[in-house]
Amino acid sequence: MKFSHIADSHLGGWRQPELQVLNLESFRKAIDTSIEEGVEFILFTGDLFDSAFPSIEILKETFNEFRKLKEAGIKSYVIAGSHDYSVSGKTFLEVLEKAGFCEICKYEEDKETDKIILKPSIYKSYYIYGYPGKKSGFEVPDLKKIYINEPYSNYFRILMLHTTITEVAGNLPIESISLQELPKADYYALGHIHIDFEKEINGKPAIYGGPTFPNNFKELEELKYGSFYIINVEGYTKITKKEIRLKEVELVEVEIDSSLKGTEKILKELEKRDLKDKIVLLKVFGTIDGKISDIKFQEIQDYLERVGIYSFLKNISKLEVEQKDLEIQVQSGEMDKVEDVLIEKYEKENPSSLNEFIFPLIEALSIEKQEGETSSIFESRLFGELNKILNLEL
Repeated sequence: MKFSHIADSHLGGWRQPELQVLNLESFRKAIDTSIEEGVEFILFTGDLFDSAFPSIEILKETFNEFRKLKEAGIKSYVIAGSHDYSVSGKTFLEVLEKAGFCEICKYEEDKETDKIILKPSIYKSYYIYGYPGKKSGFEVPDLKKIYINEPYSNYFRILMLHTTITEVAGNLPIESISLQELPKADYYALGHIHIDFEKEINGKPAIYGGPTFPNNFKELEELKYGSFYIINVEGYTKITKKEIRLKEVELVEVEIDSSLKGTEKILKELEKRDLKDKIVLLKVFGTIDGKISDIKFQEIQDYLERVGIYSFLKNISKLEVEQKDLEIQVQSGEMDKVEDVLIEKYEKENPSSLNEFIFPLIEALSIEKQEGETSSIFESRLFGELNKILNLEL
């Protein structure tokens, strides 16, 4: 038996159009590879969408991929994640299920025993169980009550979860559950944490399957590419990680000490690299003697577009302004710099490690509602951007 494990695709999650396209193409690559490999079913362990209310275009493309799976005779088993979960219980995953493209793992609450009974989705001798992820780790208390009625015997038991396990969380003060607290299974299909994680519990593999494409600047820097897994059961369980490399990622780090000379130094460093058709990550750091607004990032972006890069992202969270008395002196015609001056003054008077979030948050909060977009979808998209910046479940 061969099956795929796909997690954390976050379709529709990128603001940059070209990265949203690449995100979708990475998901499509995972589907096409699974078909080529001849898998019999696919496990989708949460956050298929970045929002409980994805756009129509994202839905159309996603439905097309599930249609390909159905035509190929490949079954799909799904649980919701913390992003595509809805407290109302209504998500677009149900639309996929009603269209006959997938099966959502079911469960019921037993109030007499205070247990949550997981119901199996049965494929041949494979029993597939799952419980959805929820916002802010609210699924963890429930996971400590999940129970499987069927005795552990000759069938192959798969447990799908979208949560943080203690073996990953370590000493961090976040809600988590240990692998040892979970019902016994032959394969633990996990989603939610975007890291390479392969561990065994009592000789059985526990795998975080995704993401199929990095979800933010930090993940592009650390992971560079997306991935998913193909599992082959032939008396023993063979785990194969499939990396999805559609575009190369180039990290460029530049330390500057002068805002007026910063643009030139950054451009000189970029000119040393072959950046054509790459995702360029620019990290600028150091303590400067001027204003951040003096760095001509538009000029830098124009250069990158001329040399044919695929996409450009910058990170200036470690760029600091030299500590000195700041006076707000804004000349006529320079009103666009008021924001930068005020922020520099605030950072000086209120030193904090949290100040690095100010500029990204201002940019995120400047998102505008698109034509035809409902308020709930707009809010979901806005909160998604804030979540990426703060790394919180909002």
